[in-house]
Amino acid sequence: MRNMSMDVSAERVTLAEIADEAGVSLSTISKVLNGRSDVSPGTRSRVEALLQRSGYVRRGAGRSETHADLIELVFHELDAIWSMELIGGVESVAKEHGLSVVLTVSGSRHAPGPDWIDGVIRRRPVGVVLVFSELAPEYREQLRTRSIPFVIIDPAGDPSPEVPSVGSANWSGGLAATRHLIELGHRRIAAITGPDDMMCSLARIDGYRSAMNSAGLPIDPAWIRFGDFHVTGGRDHASGLLALPAGERPTAIFAGSDLQALGVMDAARAAGLSVPDELSIVGYDDVPISRWMNPPLTTVHQPLRRMGEEAVRLALRLAAEPHDHPAPTPRMDLATHLVVRASTAAPVG
Repeated sequence: MRNMSMDVSAERVTLAEIADEAGVSLSTISKVLNGRSDVSPGTRSRVEALLQRSGYVRRGAGRSETHADLIELVFHELDAIWSMELIGGVESVAKEHGLSVVLTVSGSRHAPGPDWIDGVIRRRPVGVVLVFSELAPEYREQLRTRSIPFVIIDPAGDPSPEVPSVGSANWSGGLAATRHLIELGHRRIAAITGPDDMMCSLARIDGYRSAMNSAGLPIDPAWIRFGDFHVTGGRDHASGLLALPAGERPTAIFAGSDLQALGVMDAARAAGLSVPDELSIVGYDDVPISRWMNPPLTTVHQPLRRMGEEAVRLALRLAAEPHDHPAPTPRMDLATHLVVRASTAAPVG
């Protein structure tokens, strides 16, 4: 009991000093710490800056007293196929630890929106799992101040070294997909990937380039397309590629997601081309729908469900660490592997 009293006393002194320097009451400091909305933006910013400068970290007597029994999972959008794999992984580990999952949609593909941070502070989950490329430094600091650990699931970016994250081997996946097509005998291989400002898109294309260069095959710049990871993006880019004369169009396309691959299949059908006899297609992710496509899709398995599981386990480990002796920032990269089905074959002629 004596140690607990010392912690609480030290906390009160620190908050009193912060309140005095900010020129506000202790109740205002408490409102800021708890994400209350009835604080002016200027006062909130001033208090947050002082909390950060002082290195203040809220201390509690245990999870049940300081946090709700929640894991918060944050997306910028919900895709019924891709996101459900991550949700399933997060939910399974949360359930093992007696926690519920709160699902939040906020921001862009790069980071959550400014509306999110106040809400998560009010909810005070045990940990936060974010499916974004990055988390702004001011958000990291606000979570740290409240002792709310966070982990980024990183299928779509490359977070800063100080950000805990779980990712996958995107370069290796692009390499394996392209090598498979080369080994089948393809020489004119195109690649359709996601946005050019996302590290996963660039890494998969780098894997593609490495495989092509290692095989001594030319890379036509027009065969590399940056779009999005959705069906329409795959269909639109493939339609342009397949409109080329027969001797110039690619005989195989590596798509940066299974949804894009579905769009490529649709474009092939519209062009009157048979898959895989006249066009081989490789996808990426290995979501459940890939095995039910016609023909079943050869794809790179990205362990989305396990990424969700490991992110929660990592957040819980961070929550259990003493704040005055933090461990090095963890980064976990999970392996990808090729799953060969019926959408790829040797080129005809």
